[in-house]
Amino acid sequence: MKALMPVEEALQRLLSAAELLGSESVALEAADGRVLAAPVIARRTTPGADVSAMDGYAVRAGDATLDAVLRVTGESAAGRPFAGTVTPGSAVRIFTGAVMPEGADAVVIQEDTKREGDAVTVTEAATIGRHIRRAGGDFATGDTLLPAGHRLRARDLALAASADVAELAVIRRPRVGLLSTGDELVRPGAGAAAHNVILSNIYSVGALARRAGAEVADLGILPDTMAATQEGVHAALASGIDVLVTTGGASVGDHDLVAPALTAQGVELAVHKIALRPGKPLMFGRSSAGTLVVGLPGNPVSAHVCALLFLVPLLRALQGEAVAPKPALKAARLGVDLKANDHRMDFMRAAIVGEEDGVPVVRPVPVQDSSMLRVLARADVLLVRPPNAPAALAGEPCQILPLED
Repeated sequence: MKALMPVEEALQRLLSAAELLGSESVALEAADGRVLAAPVIARRTTPGADVSAMDGYAVRAGDATLDAVLRVTGESAAGRPFAGTVTPGSAVRIFTGAVMPEGADAVVIQEDTKREGDAVTVTEAATIGRHIRRAGGDFATGDTLLPAGHRLRARDLALAASADVAELAVIRRPRVGLLSTGDELVRPGAGAAAHNVILSNIYSVGALARRAGAEVADLGILPDTMAATQEGVHAALASGIDVLVTTGGASVGDHDLVAPALTAQGVELAVHKIALRPGKPLMFGRSSAGTLVVGLPGNPVSAHVCALLFLVPLLRALQGEAVAPKPALKAARLGVDLKANDHRMDFMRAAIVGEEDGVPVVRPVPVQDSSMLRVLARADVLLVRPPNAPAALAGEPCQILPLED
């Protein structure tokens, strides 16, 4: 019997096939979650001038000693700077964000003064530079604010906007097509009979793909005939998508037709069957025209876990995301004894049951059946068991993979 491909080798084959997609320019409001194709360069200095960090009075620190009485000669507000100069013995009323007037080198906050008409008494002495935000304190014109390969977050959009950047160069979204197979499948709400299975994979896999930045199209359900499967695969490959994702039909039973249909349509499979639980039947290949194909198992838990482990990193790699696209494992401790593992890498659905020294304590759920979605929905993490891992005791270190939330 041919040995199953290790998970790490399968993932490496997927990622090595990922070629960076082209770029496009989008407005800031459309850039959330996109990956930068070029760095964001500041087009202005911020703050553009020395400004006040507090409401109070702009003064010459040498004049604003304890109990000094200064003459208020004007006002500086955000967007309306004072046009004159702070002269000896004078002060200018100033508000947060307002430009510091010429001649002033400190701000006395409002709480440290007493105002009577045009006279203000200083109740705490000023010091040079106090409560002033210096010009360029955040960034200066020409500074690189965000690097290429960075996936944009809400706070990044605010940074780009403050740098006077209205449009961003981003990597084009990967176009993903989801193709389901199986005579037993019906859509939610269609009135399923006892022998039917309600289609669920496209919703979980599609959501993971969208969160990874992809545009997702539902390409329908194929019946279990070779002619229909080949016709569906042919149409999908000709549709202009970057990644075809199939669910179901990936094993070797009489009704598992996806692998031979892909091969017949010119897809060269680099991965077929891996040493993974759940998800052994996973497939990966490339068509003669360059479309990448990921064949997921039909069992919904297996499909979700494989999409998390393989499809999401592939989509990130296609977008050139600078953060390592491989799944990031985290340290944890076992909350229960575990038996030795076999030759397949195991991703067990598990719950976080406590914490020790800042490290989560995890316990696998009792039932690990790859068809049970309620178990997956209630799990907090996947507990990772390496191939041939020896028996382990409660309290020993382990690794976990966070689920998508």
